[in-house]
Amino acid sequence: MTEVIFQPIGRRIDARPGDTLLEVAQEAGVALSAVCGGVGVCGDCRVRVLRGAVSGVNSTEREMLSGADLESGLRLACQVAIEGDSEIVVDVPPDSLSAPQRSQVEGEEIALDVAPVVQLHHLAALPPSVEDLRGDWERVQGITPSDWMVPAAALADLPGILRQHDWRVRMVTHGRDVVRFLPPARVPLGFAVDVGTTGLAAYLVDLTNGQTLGIAGATNPQIAYGEDVMARLTLVVRDAAGAGRLQKTIVEGLNGLLREVCAQASVTTRDVVDVVTVGNTAMHHLLLSLPVEQLGSAPYVPAISSPMVTPAAPLGLDVAPDARVYLPPNLAGFVGGDHMAMLLATATANQPGVTLSLDIGTNTEVTLNAHGQMWSCSTASGPAFEGAHIRDGMRAADGAIERLIWRDGELQWLTINHARPVGLCGSGILDAVAALRTAEIISLTGAMDRSHPNVQPEKVNPWFEIAPASQTGHGRPVAISRSDVNEVQLAKAAIRAGIKLLTERAGVSEMDIDRVIVAGAFGNYIDLENAIVIGMFPALPLERFHQVGNAAGIGAKRLLINAEERARAAALVRQLTYIELTNHPDFSDRFSQAVMLTPDPWD
Repeated sequence: MTEVIFQPIGRRIDARPGDTLLEVAQEAGVALSAVCGGVGVCGDCRVRVLRGAVSGVNSTEREMLSGADLESGLRLACQVAIEGDSEIVVDVPPDSLSAPQRSQVEGEEIALDVAPVVQLHHLAALPPSVEDLRGDWERVQGITPSDWMVPAAALADLPGILRQHDWRVRMVTHGRDVVRFLPPARVPLGFAVDVGTTGLAAYLVDLTNGQTLGIAGATNPQIAYGEDVMARLTLVVRDAAGAGRLQKTIVEGLNGLLREVCAQASVTTRDVVDVVTVGNTAMHHLLLSLPVEQLGSAPYVPAISSPMVTPAAPLGLDVAPDARVYLPPNLAGFVGGDHMAMLLATATANQPGVTLSLDIGTNTEVTLNAHGQMWSCSTASGPAFEGAHIRDGMRAADGAIERLIWRDGELQWLTINHARPVGLCGSGILDAVAALRTAEIISLTGAMDRSHPNVQPEKVNPWFEIAPASQTGHGRPVAISRSDVNEVQLAKAAIRAGIKLLTERAGVSEMDIDRVIVAGAFGNYIDLENAIVIGMFPALPLERFHQVGNAAGIGAKRLLINAEERARAAALVRQLTYIELTNHPDFSDRFSQAVMLTPDPWD
């Protein structure tokens, strides 16, 4: 048997040599579009095989795919057969899916004055005449042209705009540099993006009033090269071309979102004059093509901690040619600008008493503000809550079980869009463990009760059947196994150990926490009571918890529309004390205790 991994959906399945990738995808519940039923005449089921032994390109593919498609690695899943027994990794482009994946882009916002870093100047120019043959730029009134740096790419638009709009123009500047000339009625736009390890969330903003004109989300396409940060860093270290591939891949993803949000607003991408991207330190470095080797080994030092402003064009972003990209400061090797943006968006530093802020993802960043003193850490919670390394795990798409409860002696479930179940997304995985723990089918240590009729007592890895094959969308049961439970234990133990160590450093107890701010796409969907049941969070009253959605994305918007927020981000880094857990003397002990499935795991 060969394990086939479909990315970025995160589905894994065993397949047999000779099976086509379309057949395997259908069996796995991956909704590849295949209108023709897999006979190779519609050309919809396009995928890329990133790794593994498969059949070569055949005549059908040469007929249906262009030379550019083939050169880029596109294949037709219905024509690609599995060969050998090596692991196969398949990248599924968004356009090849018939069921879109849910993306979390919404978040709570705090009102903010609009004062962007770019400035807008309303100008007019004298028409040329026989008596005045100066250039169009020199005839602009209201400024002294020689005071400004105007690059050729921006200047190229000026003559046409002046002649089409009665010699009036809007000039957008950054400092003393001209970024863009616009028609007099057109507004300058900003593009804010949360570049997560797993997901991307993008916002198009009117920089004159702060209004959001477009919102879009997508899976980070880099996931095809590794589900977590360390896998991608390893690729760069081992493959000299790896960094270039990862940088190109993320820029393609960002440009795709840019086109999508601009289409929503019926505007052109060239009117985007300022960009803010926030991400963890690795995502920051990979976007900028900075060295990452030092991030993968102690003491995990970034190439730069300070905020950065860099031209957008050399990165490959399809915005105004002279637009800049702002990236907030990095606190440490595993706490980057996305967490700074989240802390800004939630006003964590300004909260009274004791506030715990968590941004839950593949890496979970944790900050504790105890009476004005702040400590941060990063916990390697891993991709389990994104559905990776889970028997029937998947990301949040149609057919993913997202809610489970134990009622009348059985698990009852709800799927996204009420489709027939094909797997478990992160919130469903957490619910399943909590429900089975409550029913005492899973023990304190995560072992399964093999005597229960729904437990299949395999020797090494018993599993509990959640949805029988007769009810699923792919004709196989959806289940959770003992090894799945272990993955959840490891993920939640890392988070809880980080919380415990921060409270100990601050000299407070977990019960002293006045409020818990839970951010991130996964954090917005989890059932808080179940998170407490399995011991991911302390057993605090539910009214102390506040789920705020994608706070990092909202923070990115704040950095876009108000220049003072950038100064606040720089100041915030200076307020934080970072604690590196990997060499903390008590981390191993706290982690081993937190593995237990109980709200209070401490001795």
